[in-house]
Amino acid sequence: MIAALRSEVVKLATTRLWWVLALILIGYVGFTAALLAGLFGALGDQLSAQPNAPQLPPETIAPVVYSTVTAVGYVFPLILGTLAVTSEVRYQTLTPTFLAQPRRGRVLGAKLIVLGVTGALFGVIGLVASLGLGAPILAATGTDARLADSETWALAGRVVLAMALWAIIGVGVGSLIQNQVAAIVSVLAFTQFVEPVLRFGTSIWDWTAAVGRFLPGAASDALVGASIFTSFSGVGGTVRPLEWWQGGLVLLAVAAVVSVIGYVTAWRRDIT
Repeated sequence: MIAALRSEVVKLATTRLWWVLALILIGYVGFTAALLAGLFGALGDQLSAQPNAPQLPPETIAPVVYSTVTAVGYVFPLILGTLAVTSEVRYQTLTPTFLAQPRRGRVLGAKLIVLGVTGALFGVIGLVASLGLGAPILAATGTDARLADSETWALAGRVVLAMALWAIIGVGVGSLIQNQVAAIVSVLAFTQFVEPVLRFGTSIWDWTAAVGRFLPGAASDALVGASIFTSFSGVGGTVRPLEWWQGGLVLLAVAAVVSVIGYVTAWRRDIT
């Protein structure tokens, strides 16, 4: 297993994929966090004076800003995990890997571990962007950045965990859908269109909202404990979101299901 882990680390570290995605993550999350911090920090009083405007309690502004790492950035570890598998299939580097390590389950396990750690690293990188840009802007606009609050750092820890789970889910998706184009199109279609539509549609009635809480993105938001998509008052009716540990279990279950299905189907096929 140590040899398999070392091999996966070398494969990932010697490609440009991880740091290119990390740089894009920093820019995207940093811009979004800065935008939200400026918007809610500068317009907080004006919004609260408008009864029909979306309301965001002052104590939730900082968590919403910092949670942009997962709210908008979770797709990056998901794509990284998917490409870590499909790139090997596309360029046929799995052939020598399986010749060197015939136990394919061990190879998949090593890939899940290495990508999980890398996803956690993406979480740290995203937090540097959201905290580094969001906190100063909040402070400049007179809003409490809550950096001395222990709950802020607990949220940061949950962000890292969520990003690790998303990377693991990506490995499972890549194992299940080994065609690189099909896998990336499926990931982008689900995360950017299908799930947002489902989350909006299920929020209309309480009974559908109770089901919608178990969608992967909703579970991720629940795990982190804050999100721009769920923190406005009145969203979701009377249905409470999942507890943070329940959201984590849902994401872990999704990762386990797609990984197991991928292993027993596509991962065990003969390769050329």
